Amino acid sequence: MDRFEFHNMTLTWIHGGVTALDGGAMFGVVPKALWSRKYPVNELNQIELACEPILIQYEGKNYLVDSGVGAGKLNEKQLRNFGVSEESTIEPSLAKVGLQPCDIDAILMTHLHFDHAGGLTKWEGDKLVPVFPNAVIYTTQIEWDEMRNPNIRSKNTYWKENWEPVQHLVKTFEGELEVAPGLKMIHTGGHSEGHAIIRLEQNGEVALHMADIMPTHAHQNPLWVLAYDDYPMTSVFAKEKLLKEALENNYRFIFYHDAYYRMIQWDTSGKEVIDSLERSKEALIK
Repeated sequence: MDRFEFHNMTLTWIHGGVTALDGGAMFGVVPKALWSRKYPVNELNQIELACEPILIQYEGKNYLVDSGVGAGKLNEKQLRNFGVSEESTIEPSLAKVGLQPCDIDAILMTHLHFDHAGGLTKWEGDKLVPVFPNAVIYTTQIEWDEMRNPNIRSKNTYWKENWEPVQHLVKTFEGELEVAPGLKMIHTGGHSEGHAIIRLEQNGEVALHMADIMPTHAHQNPLWVLAYDDYPMTSVFAKEKLLKEALENNYRFIFYHDAYYRMIQWDTSGKEVIDSLERSKEALIK
């Protein structure tokens, strides 16, 4: 598993599954001739997307950012339509760093779409139960409200199987939430109305987890937003503002979905990579 030491924080990417989605949907109105130069695509026009939670070990606590696609919960049609080549193997992944699901103290949910929230629950016999029974699950109030009452569009990704068994563990916030010193959740909207990013700050340095308003390194351009975004212009404006701040101040970016990079740091122009951590697991689409 890949690891990044960020001063007093240790980040480890946990295996939460792999999907392959339509490249056109993932890059919206951007022509394929442009985005395919930056991100590999197969003959079915699919791009590979990791769904890998980030374990943050910090000040004696174990935090997860998102939870993966889950295991044993998708039917054959869903596996095919979402291009799921691998489901979550959370427990074996955590075991490699000496942890069990019960050791997770909190889960920072950037949003609650199935590929981020599917790993919150699992089947135990004929009953769905929490995978992380001792973890507080943080999400924005807006996201939590829509999860439980999805509209005609969002009902395709907000599923009761992913929230009903864990509702007693959920704590919501509005605006910003400092989970721990230097570990903050910030509401952005855009991809979903309740979407949030994660800001890590240590010793004057910052790493941003942009979640699905910048799911891969190839989505750096503020105008390159997903057709899946419910509020694309909100994504554009949020990303534009955050990227300006980040590039001017040499922030790092960390990713949940990128099948090729875990972390990237660009120079102030945004054109040159000055530091990076590649994903050691080889992607199927090259």
